[in-house]
Amino acid sequence: MGAHVRRLLVESEHDGLRLDNFLTALLPDHSRSQIQRLIKDGHVRAWPERAPSSARVEGPGREPGKAKASAVVHAGQEFELDIPAPVAATPEAEELPLRIIYQDPDVVVLDKPAGMVVHPAAGHSGGTLVNALLHHVKDLSGIGGELRPGIVHRLDRGTSGVMVVAKNDHAHQELSRQFSHREVDKEYIALVWGVVHAGRRIDAAIGRDPAHRQKMSTRARHARAAVTRVTFAHHLDGVSLLKVAIATGRTHQIRVHLSAIGHPIVGDATYGGAHRRTSAKLRPVLRLERPFLHAARLAFTHPVDGRRIEFDSPLPPDLQSVLDEIQRMSASE
Repeated sequence: MGAHVRRLLVESEHDGLRLDNFLTALLPDHSRSQIQRLIKDGHVRAWPERAPSSARVEGPGREPGKAKASAVVHAGQEFELDIPAPVAATPEAEELPLRIIYQDPDVVVLDKPAGMVVHPAAGHSGGTLVNALLHHVKDLSGIGGELRPGIVHRLDRGTSGVMVVAKNDHAHQELSRQFSHREVDKEYIALVWGVVHAGRRIDAAIGRDPAHRQKMSTRARHARAAVTRVTFAHHLDGVSLLKVAIATGRTHQIRVHLSAIGHPIVGDATYGGAHRRTSAKLRPVLRLERPFLHAARLAFTHPVDGRRIEFDSPLPPDLQSVLDEIQRMSASE
């Protein structure tokens, strides 16, 4: 999508609004912060060139006629908005293997492998899901003025499974709203230590662990509400295979909640689920190189056509093989 110019007339219904709120109302594909950035960078001006007094900023270091976000607009005024072409995102495209389950002009649904970080960050400048998407997805129209995929939720590095990513601003905003309003169904499969029963509900706020900044905790001073529900449980000898549903999506939520009730996820070294003494029939878990946690199902409303759509991801081979062997050994007794 290239650069383009929009000319917008203030109608009576928008009389008295701030300029940034007026533009956001007429341009729903752009967030208010994006509009404010465009105003600050000089991409918004009054039309004709003589800016109405309420939209002008004059003084030292200011350009006469330059609009400001807080200016009050009035019916009959016109503004011209320069929308620049999306620029290349900082992350570079990398030819990494990636299983795409579904895509259309607005969204891409994928099966994230374990071991892949979602977004570039300190210590992970490459090899991420974003780098892979920039290679595999050719029709990104831009998120916030950058040619990049819109990440609306994340999976931990060691967690595999289904994710949805937005291709454009409108899809990004609508999917973000659905996640924020808990309208997305997310179901995970986890293997945990001990016996946990279906119907268990864990309602405990989560925040940064005050003693270990890389961990999250239910004992944090500053925490956000989080609820985890166990919807299915199958008990094996010493472990339970669970299906877990979450409406919120706090960092490490399932791992923290299950650990907090004394049933950490098998293989989760961070939250007490690894390096445990095991019986012979549970020795297959020693092969695990990550937590036994998989995002198995994701359902959401399509951001454009309104369809309710659902996607599933089967257990990957590393988890399935461990589970098969445990079940086989349990059945043989």
